Amino acid sequence: GDAHLAAEQAMYNFMPAAVYEKWLNDMNDLQWTNGELPAVVPTPGFGYDWGNGPAWDSAFLLIPDYLYEYYDDTRVLEDHYDSMKLYVDYLTGHATNGIVSIGLGDWVPVKTDTPVPVTSTAYYFKDAQMVSQTAALLGHPVDAEKYSELAERIKADFNREFYHAATGIYANGSQTALSCALYQGLVMPENRSLVLSNLVAAVAKTGGHIDTGILGAKYILNALLENGRADVAYQIVSQTNFPGWGWWMEQGATTLWEGWNGGGSHNHIMFGDISAWFYKALAGINADPAAPGFKHIIIRPNCVGNLSFVRATYDSIHGPIVSDWKLSRSKFNLHVEIPANTSATVYVPHAKVDEVREGGELAKKATGIVACRQEPNAAVFEIGSGSYEFNCPLAAKTNDLGADQAAN
Repeated sequence: GDAHLAAEQAMYNFMPAAVYEKWLNDMNDLQWTNGELPAVVPTPGFGYDWGNGPAWDSAFLLIPDYLYEYYDDTRVLEDHYDSMKLYVDYLTGHATNGIVSIGLGDWVPVKTDTPVPVTSTAYYFKDAQMVSQTAALLGHPVDAEKYSELAERIKADFNREFYHAATGIYANGSQTALSCALYQGLVMPENRSLVLSNLVAAVAKTGGHIDTGILGAKYILNALLENGRADVAYQIVSQTNFPGWGWWMEQGATTLWEGWNGGGSHNHIMFGDISAWFYKALAGINADPAAPGFKHIIIRPNCVGNLSFVRATYDSIHGPIVSDWKLSRSKFNLHVEIPANTSATVYVPHAKVDEVREGGELAKKATGIVACRQEPNAAVFEIGSGSYEFNCPLAAKTNDLGADQAAN
């Protein structure tokens, strides 16, 4: 469980592919013929009778999926495809009316527990979906259809069991339950706005603090980012009093801890996805799912809170990707570097296409700009490889994001 929750931060910060490939082989070796996996790999036996279940075992499907997204590696998917199917079939055998209740849930929450069937069933859905997508990628159309239909049935069962239509609440309304449904793609499109507003309200109820365990810590930041509320996620991230990452730092922590209250190990990676969120949300460096391996890059920074600058470099398999932005008293500046033989979509936040300049000239006419369009909250540019300097007047909306930004 710790491994898949922190896999994306590992891929942004290091080059862990070989380690993961070896470890997935170990996991494959330890899978029983009925599909069951242990919660700990490698293991002499511990983990088959405690801790295993979809929230932990799904590392066997999620990490190969991340290896494909970040490195365009299909070989790992090919190597473990049959075993991945076997695992989903194992979960089907443990489902009652589409709901899976086995395994650990949202481990070490701050205060509010989330029912295990919520998170376990959500991973069951995600696993079925990933097997379907992998089947389509590898040329197995019958399997692709079979597991796609299974995923849709699980989604319907999940909503029947946990969604309260009158209130827009999932299960007990915890931050984890709400963000799980959003992040795992289980919310029906017509309900997404209401569920999101309930999640924002749940954060406000805790004074802008996180109230999740390790599963929800990944869900909540990404669910808020993907649904246009990076500002709320940043409010959670930037807290320096209990609970939160900032509070750990105030206690002198130089590593991630196992528990929000400081209990347990003081060198634990399971809350580490926040580092990947820095790359995705603040610097805005994202892979395009339609072009794995960062063949096409999405640069979509978020100017939130009191931030006046963000600099990040991701060493992709094609070369370094750079997003470096800063706010001055009257201007937003964004420096972007895109590797050779790749392309990118760049979102200049809170800007108008006709006001954005690149390298001293109007951006929409500049060399390297392939196309542009206006979206409600950004000017959007399609670019080829190279180095770019975007700048535009500092929009009123951006100025309103933090009182001390203007001073910076």
